Amino acid sequence: MGGSFNPPHAGHREISLAALERLKLDAVWWLVTPGNPLKDPDTYAPFKERLRLAQRLSNHNDIIVSDFESRHSLQYTVDTLSQLILEYPEVQFIWLMGADSLVNFHRWKDWQKIAELVPMAAFNRPSHCEDALNSPAAKALLSSRIDEKTPEMLTENKPPTWVFFSDTDNPSSSTEIRNQSKQKKIVKT
Repeated sequence: MGGSFNPPHAGHREISLAALERLKLDAVWWLVTPGNPLKDPDTYAPFKERLRLAQRLSNHNDIIVSDFESRHSLQYTVDTLSQLILEYPEVQFIWLMGADSLVNFHRWKDWQKIAELVPMAAFNRPSHCEDALNSPAAKALLSSRIDEKTPEMLTENKPPTWVFFSDTDNPSSSTEIRNQSKQKKIVKT
C-alpha cells in the first residue's frame, strides 16, 4: 500500500488489517512516498517524520513500513511495482488502496499497466463508494472485478483482477487531520 501517509491514520491501519485477514496475506508493506505527483508538495510534512509516525501507528508485526521509494528514487507506483517485482520475484504482490484512490486511479501514470502488473484490492472509505465504483478506472476494469465474497480469486486469476471491499468505512482522512491541525494553530495564536 503506497501513500504519502501525511499523516498516517487509523484508516491506513484498518485497511491493512482487513487485507491481512481477508486476503490471507503474509504482510502488508506501507510504502511511504517521498512525494505524490498529484498532490501539492507544500502540504507535506518532512519524509522522515511521516515515516516515523507510520512506524509508530502500524503497531503490528505484519505491517512493515518502508522507505523503498526513497531509497530507489522512485515517484510513480508503476515504477515502484516494477522495481519490487524485479527485486522480489518470489513474492506475489497485491496493490492495496482506499476508495478515494480508486476515484482518481485513472490519473495515475500508466494506471492500466499497474492493473496488469499485480492484483488490486480497494477498500471503501466514507462517501467514496459510489464515486470509486463509477470512476473511469473501475468502469474500464469492470470485467476483471471479482466478488468481495470470494477474495481468494484475486490471486487465482492473472491480472488485471481486482476486488472492492464495501464494508470498510473508516472516516479518518489525512487531509482532514491536517486541516484540523491548521485550525488549532490559528486558534492558539
